[in-house]
Amino acid sequence: MAKVNKEEINNIVWRACDTFRGTIDPSQYKDYILVMLFVKYMSDIWKDKKEEITNKNRNNPELIRRKLERERFRIPEVHLRNSKGDIIESFSADFDSIYERRERPNLGEIINVALEGIEDANKEKLEGVFRNIDFNSEANLGQTKERNRRLQTLLDDFNDKLLNLRPSHLENTDVIGDAYEYLIAHFASDAGKKGGEFYTPKEVATLLAKLLDPKEGDTICDPACGSGSLLIQIAKEIGSSNFSLFGQELNGSTWALCKMNMFLHGMDSARIEWCDTIRNPKLLEDSQTLLKFKKVAANPPFSLDKWGADTAEHDVFNRFYRGVPPKSKGDYAFITHMLETAVADDGKVGVIVPHGVLFRGGSEGKIRKRLIEENLIELVVGLPANLFFGTGIPAAIIIFNKGKKTKDVLFIDASKDYGDAKKQNKLRDEDIGKIVKTFKQFKAINKYSYRASYKEIAENDYNLNIPRYVDTFEPEEEINISAIQKEIETLEKQLADTHKKMAACMKELGL
Repeated sequence: MAKVNKEEINNIVWRACDTFRGTIDPSQYKDYILVMLFVKYMSDIWKDKKEEITNKNRNNPELIRRKLERERFRIPEVHLRNSKGDIIESFSADFDSIYERRERPNLGEIINVALEGIEDANKEKLEGVFRNIDFNSEANLGQTKERNRRLQTLLDDFNDKLLNLRPSHLENTDVIGDAYEYLIAHFASDAGKKGGEFYTPKEVATLLAKLLDPKEGDTICDPACGSGSLLIQIAKEIGSSNFSLFGQELNGSTWALCKMNMFLHGMDSARIEWCDTIRNPKLLEDSQTLLKFKKVAANPPFSLDKWGADTAEHDVFNRFYRGVPPKSKGDYAFITHMLETAVADDGKVGVIVPHGVLFRGGSEGKIRKRLIEENLIELVVGLPANLFFGTGIPAAIIIFNKGKKTKDVLFIDASKDYGDAKKQNKLRDEDIGKIVKTFKQFKAINKYSYRASYKEIAENDYNLNIPRYVDTFEPEEEINISAIQKEIETLEKQLADTHKKMAACMKELGL
């Protein structure tokens, strides 16, 4: 039997989106598609594993039961109840059982009961993951008849005849995680500005991962992790499974996507917390001590308004001792949080920011000066415009290093190196490679990079605006005035001759 490859799965799951496209906002219908893909994959893994264990222990039902209970996750039996709470039907909470009941008038309820059962049976890994998704929602999916039609179509799109996700049927184990990322990227593109809230373009995530250069055994955290794409990309850069992932996300639906994304990439042990990173961080050693990590990376919301300035002055974690950022721009709130969660001796922080972070004055200027004086900033990279979903503005990457050996800062202007795409620009492999190589060499390249000393930065009043350091000015070609004058005289003579010829023609015509 031919194995299913990545392209086949991607095409099938993207076609499934037609069930909702044009009816529900992409930022909403992504949840239904991605949850159903998750349930389908879990169900197919469970079928494969159950079949394997049963075949090997056919004469020992008790051993089969114990082995299944020790598996990575469980698909339980669930119960439909009437208004009095009496059980009216029991069934396995897998995709096939849901599919068998697709003609039922209470299909939305059936799916919800199955999801609740899966969550309860796998609390350690999936508790709360489905709490924000309602397959019986009239507001999102329409009244009963229309809702059932959509759900039936969705189930048909994921049935075994079209999409068999059993590991024994897949080309390799990465394809399902890749398909999930593929969908999230497309949803982010369709969702416009909202897309940027839950997804960092893969090429940018790859660049940031390579700049941070994670190693085996690293603890890695993203305090604004969205759907988890950046965390996963950094983990992939290590090339082994010897790492620990941590994340925090404010939006409940996006947090759930991240938990599922981690699971589908085989990173079940990732600790992803649903919380407000600035006001109420949950990655803690104790009530007044933040957990520390080797690598901290994030693409936080640009210039977030109302981020929590009102409580920052009395922050129990003492994150804002360099100064409190302005209440209408939370960029430095995330930066200072990230720095306080990086280990003291050699922790590294990589953050994607709007360019204003590099040069704005006021309280931000004071914080930036302190960071430079503490010798924490190692690299500033200017990226091309229109790389991110929902905004065309160019962004920058800042790398902070608590184990920095020199007081110099490397500036790279990579704003002109990119490939054009339909909706947005993309960093090409050669663009990423050029940035990473220049950073490793830590040297100046004409019109591209500059190694600035602390003295130079201080003389620039601690302004990190890239054009102050990287001279990209291209002199215009020298104009030959006399040659242009001769050309003008020739053109004027030709124009006069043409007027004479036209006048003669008009006279012959009697006009």
